[in-house]
Amino acid sequence: MILALFVGLLVALFLLGIPAAFALGLTTLVVTVFERGLDAIPYTIIAQRMIYGVNSFPLLAIPFFILAGRIMNTGGITDRIFDFSHRLVGHWRGGLGQVNIAASIIFSGMSGSAVADAMGIGQIEIRAMRQSKYPDDFSVAVTAASATIGPVIPPSIPLIIYAVIANVSATALLIAGILPGLLMGALMMLVVAVQAKRLALPTETWSGWDALFQSFIRALLPLLAPAIIIGGMWSGIFTPTEAAAVAALYAIAITMLVYRELTFRDLFDMIRATMRDTAIILIIVAAAALYAWFLVFAQIPQVLVAWISGLQLDPVTILLALNLFLLIVGLFMETNAAITVFTPMLLPVAVTAGVDPVHFGIIMILNLMIGLLTPPVGMVLFAVAKVADLPLNKVVRAIVPFYLPLFIALLLVTYVPQISLLLPGLFR
Repeated sequence: MILALFVGLLVALFLLGIPAAFALGLTTLVVTVFERGLDAIPYTIIAQRMIYGVNSFPLLAIPFFILAGRIMNTGGITDRIFDFSHRLVGHWRGGLGQVNIAASIIFSGMSGSAVADAMGIGQIEIRAMRQSKYPDDFSVAVTAASATIGPVIPPSIPLIIYAVIANVSATALLIAGILPGLLMGALMMLVVAVQAKRLALPTETWSGWDALFQSFIRALLPLLAPAIIIGGMWSGIFTPTEAAAVAALYAIAITMLVYRELTFRDLFDMIRATMRDTAIILIIVAAAALYAWFLVFAQIPQVLVAWISGLQLDPVTILLALNLFLLIVGLFMETNAAITVFTPMLLPVAVTAGVDPVHFGIIMILNLMIGLLTPPVGMVLFAVAKVADLPLNKVVRAIVPFYLPLFIALLLVTYVPQISLLLPGLFR
């Protein structure tokens, strides 16, 4: 009864359009009243659990990564990244489609946000593809699909939140996302090559090694950002939080002192926007911490584990069921809210099936990234539709071919754990 009320009420509030933080808090409050009565609400415990939920050192990485991503999204840096990607893979079959994916992979090492990728470098990618007479639907589809790589390759805000909720190493989790992210990119490039032949897309001309080298030199300082972040964490010089702070300072230094494209006024506006975005995320985390505490208090994860164990399902079937459930969740819930709500519920089930918590984190994020490309709450869909000024239904139809590489990547990552665990194993 409690489980049905706890989950059912939350789903109903989400469907009514109630913001995630308020839906989580209201659900917990209603269930608490149902359990204890109106006169026995533990206000002190509620406040303590919410404060405890955000009192975490790794969460400090979030504002720094958001700020670094905003600064790196300035016009000059995105132009340099796109130009280098163009010289590097523009002559492959699919031309600017391949450039789009390569640029998104590079930019993923700076922003950690799918929406930031779609809104930032996505504008340059779509504009360039339109100028080269690429079909609008194809341009928008490849831009949206490649943007989902952002939160998988470090830095990644969703992975930081999962690490805090699941109590696993944030460094190991961030490093675990590298190979799955590259796998996603490689599979998308194969789809672009097939689509290029079917659509008779224009072929770019190889510009030569000199042009590639010159574009690399122009983009060298931005390209060093992901190397600093990943290399610092891998070598143990930085924690993820320290790496985020260094990334933000590095972004400020190259945009203000080297390229001189960022003014103090611009920086102030970016810091203010970063504070707003961070507050939104942390309010969700605080409310979800309260929700998760009641989950554990009511022993709901234990009940789920016992029930699934009683079904005597093999690990393959359990993982398939978890993936299907998370794909459905991704249709209706914002990514950070879904992580904070369902990690305490589903992680014990995954562990009983023999899944490493780091591996499950990558599985969860991949599922939720697919959700960003699916209505009704697909934030990347809305972002690219706005950038390209196209109707949403046309964008959805165009993305359909790119679901295939994402689902293949999801199955490979799910059932071949070493794709996620190889690099963290070397780190250990």
